[in-house]
Amino acid sequence: MGIMQKEKIIYLLFILVIAGLVLLQFSNQNDNKFVLASEKAISSVVTIYTTNTTNSIKNSYQRSRYANTKNIGSGVVISQEGHIVTNSHLLIPNGKIIIGHKNGEMSEGILVGKDDDSDIAVIKTDVEFPMLPIEVGNSSDVRIGDKVLAIGNPYNIGLSVTSGIISATGRDYGNPYLELIQTDAAINPGNSGGALINEEGYLVGINTKIYSQSGSYEGLGFAIPSEKVFQAASELIKYGKVRNAWIGNFRVRPIRLSNNNQSLALEIIEIGETGPLIEAGVVKGDLITSINGGTGSWNNLTQALKLAFPGDIINLEILNSDNPKKLLLTIKTQPIN
Repeated sequence: MGIMQKEKIIYLLFILVIAGLVLLQFSNQNDNKFVLASEKAISSVVTIYTTNTTNSIKNSYQRSRYANTKNIGSGVVISQEGHIVTNSHLLIPNGKIIIGHKNGEMSEGILVGKDDDSDIAVIKTDVEFPMLPIEVGNSSDVRIGDKVLAIGNPYNIGLSVTSGIISATGRDYGNPYLELIQTDAAINPGNSGGALINEEGYLVGINTKIYSQSGSYEGLGFAIPSEKVFQAASELIKYGKVRNAWIGNFRVRPIRLSNNNQSLALEIIEIGETGPLIEAGVVKGDLITSINGGTGSWNNLTQALKLAFPGDIINLEILNSDNPKKLLLTIKTQPIN
């Protein structure tokens, strides 16, 4: 073997060693990111116990007694004043709410408000130790393939962290009020109401349900996007309920446009005397051809309204006697009859 050939082999071995060290360092950095993200968020996650009992909980030793008598889920602290967001489906009507904190303390919670359509509830508790609100990320920035962590109390065994990726966005899981985030991070009974966080430890969703034939985790978990969570939570804290979005009283029927049989539209067949639609000049017989950039379909219309809050903007394209126009309507609160 010549000197040049030996030098090439030594050089290649050197490159391989360096590449291995770089990959090892990169792997360690990723592992450290998960550790730091977990440590950052886990203290903001609590356990939610709901029961019909009227007994008071005085300490953490009574936790096991309550574990067998009620719904068990998780919640996320969103304010230093003791506001906690969780799933509304965990709560028992007129039931008692008990909160288990990471430090082992137990406290009683008061229902501030809940919205079954969005599956969001806000609870408030008063404690003598600091409450650590979670830091919130932008759920609209999540992408398929992003790594996430799910934090909650599965089966009441204690706060746990599982990892996975964003599998899909915009899932409705049969609920047209929501566009859910799908993840393969393990979400089991007891995780509902817990946190879905990104690699930086920021909240991007509230775990809400699993798709399972057995009742346990099968690789399909869903979370409510953090933006929708905080829209609903803000309404509940301020008003005790989520106000319904409204652009007027009207009825439509779906049609296909004559110049393009593939294009959907909604024909206004009735319209009330008040509301953003009539105020913008929309009249009976007008065609809604586009909603927020999508097609003029019934599903798009109901989705746009059910995901909106008063003050939001809805973009409509209207065809009136073959004259197209674009409207920006400000969502209002539905009047109380």
